[in-house]
This record gives sequence, structure tokens and C-alpha cells, in this order.
Amino acid sequence: MGCDGGTIPKRHELVKGPSKVEKADKVAELVARWFYCALSQEKLRRPIVACELGRLYNKDAIIEYLLDKSPDKTPMESASHIKSIKNVTELQLVDNPAWSGDKESIKGDKYDDLQAARFICPVVGLEMNGRHRFCFLRSCGCVFSERALREIKAEVCHK
Repeated sequence: MGCDGGTIPKRHELVKGPSKVEKADKVAELVARWFYCALSQEKLRRPIVACELGRLYNKDAIIEYLLDKSPDKTPMESASHIKSIKNVTELQLVDNPAWSGDKESIKGDKYDDLQAARFICPVVGLEMNGRHRFCFLRSCGCVFSERALREIKAEVCHK
């Protein structure tokens, strides 16, 4: 029958509270934002472009998106604000010498360190992995960390 001696149920055993909302993994979000194209979900490869919202895209994915004007195609939410190629800026990125990424085995039998960044800030040397804020100049496409722009205190490209 239950509850007929010896057991005293606690409140948490009788009353069901609100279910916990699952949170998205922050590391997975950073990896998706900094290592994959926001439009095609493929790995970022050069030439890389960025929109005014700071999203990174493969240039060929943007060109394909702009050329495909079929009416049955639903507009991608991540690129709905891009109306022409002039809305994006091609980025001048500096390679990270410590990144080994695609140079090693491509069989899938190696460990991919997702915290190591492919690109770095040319002034300060911070890795572009999502932990630090990065900015790009729309005039030339050079990419710097926010810390470097505060140190330079100039709106002109250092190159």
C-alpha cells in the first residue's frame, strides 16, 4: 500500500518542481562562431569575409547565397541582412604559428584542440578563439583585438 509505517516522504519526493532548462554549451557556441561559416556551416577557409554584425563567412558561400535568387529558396536568417557583396568586408587575418590544425593527419585519428586558434592579433598576439573581443577595420579589413586598438588609440590601420 505504501506509507504504512517506517517511511515518511519528504516534500521533494511528493511535489514535482519546474524542470531545469538546459543551457547551451558555451564552448560549443564559441567553436561554432569562430571556426565555422555562419551561412554554410562549413569550416572557415580563406578568403574569409565578415558582415557588420561580426559574423564570419566563407566568401564563396556568400557569393552563392547572393547569386541564388530562386523564389522557393527560404532566406537564411544568418545572412538575411546581406543584400550585396558590398555589405561584407574581406578580412586580412594573421596566421597563428602555434596552430597545427590542417597540417597533420586528416584521417580523423587525431585530437583537435578547439581552444587553439587559427588566427592571432598581429599587434598583441592574442588568439582569435572567442575569449577576447576582436574588431576589423571596414576600410582595409585588418583584424585586431580590442585590447590592441585601445593601446594604439588610432583609427588608422597600423600597416
